Amino acid sequence: MSPSLQKIESIDHISSDQHQERDDVLVIARALAQRLAQTAVERDHAGGHAATEREWIRNSGLLTLSVPKEFGGQGASWETINHVVRILAQVDSSLAHVFGFHHLQVAGLSLYGNAQQQRRLLTATVEKQLFWGNALNPLDKRTVAARLEDGYVLNGVKSFSSGSVGSDWLTISAWDEVTQSPLIAVIPSKQPGIQIQSDWDAFGQKQTDSGNVHFNQVFLPDDLVLQPPAKKPTAQATVRSQIAQLIMTNLYLGIGLGAFEAARTYTKEQAKPWFSSGVERSSDDLFIQRRYAELWLLLKPAIALADQAGRELQQVFEKGALITAEDRGSLAISVAEAKCLAHRAGIEISTQLFDITGARSTSEKFGFDRFWRNVRVHTLHDPIDYKLRDLGRYLLDGTVPEPTPYS
Repeated sequence: MSPSLQKIESIDHISSDQHQERDDVLVIARALAQRLAQTAVERDHAGGHAATEREWIRNSGLLTLSVPKEFGGQGASWETINHVVRILAQVDSSLAHVFGFHHLQVAGLSLYGNAQQQRRLLTATVEKQLFWGNALNPLDKRTVAARLEDGYVLNGVKSFSSGSVGSDWLTISAWDEVTQSPLIAVIPSKQPGIQIQSDWDAFGQKQTDSGNVHFNQVFLPDDLVLQPPAKKPTAQATVRSQIAQLIMTNLYLGIGLGAFEAARTYTKEQAKPWFSSGVERSSDDLFIQRRYAELWLLLKPAIALADQAGRELQQVFEKGALITAEDRGSLAISVAEAKCLAHRAGIEISTQLFDITGARSTSEKFGFDRFWRNVRVHTLHDPIDYKLRDLGRYLLDGTVPEPTPYS
């Protein structure tokens, strides 16, 4: 990460009264980002599984951020965790995604799990340096759970399983035909009968390990079921979707910041002014200056709303079982506001980057296209129109979004 990028990031996100623990975490995150940046362009072109780089993340100690201190973790705030996502996404949004979704699965243990499950699995996450992956995809009902005396047997497939390749444990969902409802559980990634395929082939986010997970006569014991079939999620459990949405928000902001800095550095160091501009440096062109100002004004409010939503998430999360539907509804509005602005900022900056930097910047050696490809693919996770609909309904009649895995 360049010194100028650190300056932009630090001015806008770090307040003077932050605790030393948070500062130490961010120092580690920036050092990790610098390391990832060295091969980010090449790895983005190649795709596949970033096994070595995932070990760097594991060895950084940052996988324990979301584990409460009582279980040996760092007990970091969600504002801090999402700040790390944003820092990593500035240079490598694929691994920032994998990192963020690890913490989403860890959070699920606190939101869904009972006391015994939390102590067992969260303690193991710290002691064994576990890397969690996701095979929850609630819209994919092809994985079916059949009841046994002491658990379930799973058969089927799950798509869009972010972080599954190379993971130690998975959060999963499976459809129960009897009750016509899902169960949510966790399971070791190397459980007999589980086959994780590295077959993710989107044109962006190439190293998110988001392929298909196949289940063939996989035994799921009752003690790994976090939410059994036919059980209505508590208000606390429904906060999981807001954690996911805010991780995505900071992912888009990180991409936007990364694209902004890549363009800014190129403009200052390599860009040639247009022949009729009347200036000797591209950075002295009035049109270029205006473009940067307009793009920064997309980022600035998006950052402010993301940080505000992060603080609200932390306040709600700390309530635990006392979280109410009203708490969750208010949080959903704050997260939707932040996500819509981050979506727009990421798309616009990664697109307009080339208008500012010119034809030479399209050389593959720079890899500037990765910012647009990555944010374009990930912003399709769930339609922004439905987030705007939720905000419009709230503004017109005060209705908060209905709890779903996406809202």
